[in-house]
Amino acid sequence: MECFVEQGEDYRDCMNKILAKYGERVVPVRQRKIRIGGIFGIGAREGVEVEFYIPSYFSGTFSRPSSRAGEPRFKAASQAEAGPETWTQAKPESWNQVRPEAGQAKPDPWNQAKSDPLEFQKQKEKVIAAAGKDPTLQMVLREVRSIKEKIDAGENREEKEEEHPSFARLRELLEQNDFSPSYSRGIFERIRKECPLDTLDNFDDLEGQVLEWIGEGVKLYRNAESPPGRPRVLVLVGPTGVGKTTTVAKLAAAYGINGWNGDPLRVRMITVDGYRIAAREQIEKYGAIMGVPVAYAAEPGELRKALSLFEAEADLILVDTIGKSPRDAVKLGEMMESLSACLSRGEAHLVLAAATKYSDMKDIMRRFAPFNYRSVIVTKLDETTRAGNVLSALAEMDKPVSYITDGQSVEKHIHRAGAVRFLVNLEGFRVNRNRIEERFKDNGDTNGRSG
Repeated sequence: MECFVEQGEDYRDCMNKILAKYGERVVPVRQRKIRIGGIFGIGAREGVEVEFYIPSYFSGTFSRPSSRAGEPRFKAASQAEAGPETWTQAKPESWNQVRPEAGQAKPDPWNQAKSDPLEFQKQKEKVIAAAGKDPTLQMVLREVRSIKEKIDAGENREEKEEEHPSFARLRELLEQNDFSPSYSRGIFERIRKECPLDTLDNFDDLEGQVLEWIGEGVKLYRNAESPPGRPRVLVLVGPTGVGKTTTVAKLAAAYGINGWNGDPLRVRMITVDGYRIAAREQIEKYGAIMGVPVAYAAEPGELRKALSLFEAEADLILVDTIGKSPRDAVKLGEMMESLSACLSRGEAHLVLAAATKYSDMKDIMRRFAPFNYRSVIVTKLDETTRAGNVLSALAEMDKPVSYITDGQSVEKHIHRAGAVRFLVNLEGFRVNRNRIEERFKDNGDTNGRSG
């Protein structure tokens, strides 16, 4: 066996040169980084040197160039004694034996083997026979066998798992609830790693375990502490039609009337939505019913004035914003600029409707990212029997959820977010409510009231 080296800019460059000179008969052995060019090391650049060899049964079908780049690195003793003539293989009696006539394809034993099963078997036997004499090729074949065994073992295990009836049933449930493919893959990977065969055989146990994993994946937002002497400012942003105005009113009722398991807060509301028909009248009506003062700010200057006025007399300021299409980047930028006064003093929360498609939900979350929103508020959960789209988007975008709304009642149908509310909204899953409420008792509200 003769080993050769070739140098180039990178591995691909080296292999292109090698294949151009020797064809596909070469077997790469190893590569290493080198320095190419320059004078006394100055101006040299990084490169790669590839060491390769040509199996002995191909030695009579090519001529080795005499250039330095392709010189043999190691030579047999008989070749070394033969002198410079050994650098070039002796030509056959007739070039026609290896060189085709003009317009004919160059003969290649491997190409012939591809179309001729018997020829392929002959070439395979030659490789195996050569491996018995060639330690390097033996090592390569051992590594290939080892890799193939690992791949086969993994495929067999996965195939066996995929055939299990529990996998098929669980996949149907996840698809039925609009969980994303990537979220579902994560569930199945965790099953393979953590669940014994006994769990797979008992679907009730598997279903309960998966529900717990889904619940554990719900990331919750806990209220940030406001600076001493200053109120908390919540700015609700999001696309049109998701219920931002109604959610502002529900938050005002929950904190200002019910106190949400504490003393009622002094709440104020500000709206900047002067475009939607009756938007201002709607929130002013809510304010009048609840006894909560409302301010309207059509311009950034008016917004700053309203904030300054309310800061001295409020514990919580809720800001209702204009709904914008997430695809209108210019309008979103303008809205960010107009809200700069309250965004710098408070916290933005993105409002999304529960029935929004998973792909649209992720797109909205990405496009509203410049607002640096702290959490997602999920609205209209009562209008869908699925929650996989919401849970998938929250998990894959790594965003927490702060509040959930699930009805028309301003006073009753808003809750602090919790895993249980999402789990009981999953269609087809047999949810043991006592079990999951006990499991997630410190994970948000579970009592069905605002609080």
